[in-house]
Amino acid sequence: MTSALQAIVFDFDGVIADSEPLHLRAFQKTLQDEGLALSPEDYYERYLGYDDVGLFEALARDRAVTMNDAQIASLVARKAVALQGMLHGDAVLFPGVSDFIRAAAAEVPIAIASGALRHEILEILESAGLADLFTAIVAAGETPHSKPSPAPYLLAMDRLTESFGNGLDARRCVAIEDSRWGLESARGAGLRCVGVATSYAADELHGAELVVKSLRDLTVPILDRLCAESDGTRAGGHRA
Repeated sequence: MTSALQAIVFDFDGVIADSEPLHLRAFQKTLQDEGLALSPEDYYERYLGYDDVGLFEALARDRAVTMNDAQIASLVARKAVALQGMLHGDAVLFPGVSDFIRAAAAEVPIAIASGALRHEILEILESAGLADLFTAIVAAGETPHSKPSPAPYLLAMDRLTESFGNGLDARRCVAIEDSRWGLESARGAGLRCVGVATSYAADELHGAELVVKSLRDLTVPILDRLCAESDGTRAGGHRA
């Protein structure tokens, strides 16, 4: 294990999997059946940080549409079916992701804290031969609140601690995120934050201490140096 870095917790969609455009298409297809439209602009500006339940709830509030729990559950199920058909197409991992995950897992425990459904995460990871490298996975519906609440990252840290039998220092653990909602969640749990500019421009990733274009631009020594720094609150962060 490296001297400062203790663990890495990844977001999934937009960090590991290039699946945000697929989620948007699945949401659009599902909502179209209800006579509702979701533009790419609205999705990326207002809703990307939510899990499926949270998105449908937020959109219903914004559009003044009444949806009960049963209707929300039906929409989530239909959206999952629509997405499933898309995941069998081309490989959805970002370039360089497999190499970085393998290198990271050889040095420190790694986990996922995501708003994606568990079966979606596992299907992609298993097809890439990466599933067994993760010590813990926190998926949609496994915490009382989704991002931007810190709950997903707090649970991921708890599961990592349980697996290794000793406490982890959150300031020596790194979250890798692609959205401001995810960064807010990770910061609320006390983790160091790296932003990946796959879904948003670098200057929109507020709260990230380091911003990179992709995981190909990261190495474990870079994250180790980040955790070794005493002050992780530099305004605006910096780019690798």
